[in-house]
Amino acid sequence: MARAMIHGLLQQGLAGANVRVGEPQAAQREALQRDFGVTTTADNATAVRGADLVVLAVKPQFAIALLTELRTMLAAQQRTLLLSIAAGLRVADLERCCPGVAIMRAMPNRAALVGMGAAALYAPPGIDEAQRTLAEQACAAAGSFVWVQREDDLDIVTALSGSGPAYFFQLAEHMAAAAVAEGLDAATAERLARQTLRGAGALAGGETSLAAEREAVTSKGGTTAAALAAFQSGGFGQLVSAAVAAARARSAELSAQFGSGPGAASH
Repeated sequence: MARAMIHGLLQQGLAGANVRVGEPQAAQREALQRDFGVTTTADNATAVRGADLVVLAVKPQFAIALLTELRTMLAAQQRTLLLSIAAGLRVADLERCCPGVAIMRAMPNRAALVGMGAAALYAPPGIDEAQRTLAEQACAAAGSFVWVQREDDLDIVTALSGSGPAYFFQLAEHMAAAAVAEGLDAATAERLARQTLRGAGALAGGETSLAAEREAVTSKGGTTAAALAAFQSGGFGQLVSAAVAAARARSAELSAQFGSGPGAASH
């Protein structure tokens, strides 16, 4: 996600010299320098010193310890906005770890790697318009974004768009496998499944509703109608609902598991 945001920001005209990345792995630092011309360092304090925007792009289990090391520096930089894309960690957890720091959250998804990301942003009370705009620019660099009014909505966003690409990939995998079972060769089946997924995504990018796009493909009594009827009879809608609910619940569990900064209650 961090790599996608860096790429998008540079595409928007931000100079590589204005981006600093804290990265513990030498190979990753070298790749970022080579590919984007940004400044990289193994020292996170060096990376965040004087920054207008700090993006917390780590796995949630590492976030609290990392921020504990940086809390004094971040608090001293009164203009710095901390934007967390760490799944599950709530603003309150981050504020306990970094008191006095302006903090927001965002939930992007993997399509940001190709500039087609879908991100949701949440700002708690006290975040000003300039800070909101700064976070918008970071997320818009890798795709589109929406605002959510409740922090709990980010758990739902995680289940919908954060995990969502995997759902479509698995469906396409099953479609290709089913075509092979019907007699099509595997290479042809995968190629057609990939292009069908890509084309459907492009169609979904217009102003027409998803239901209307589905209806446009579905002739009454035709092949698509037969397939959709099979989906319905197999409980497809209920299965999708259960999958999204499971992902939302797991996002909440991550918050409880890893959100235990200094002074936080035991989870």
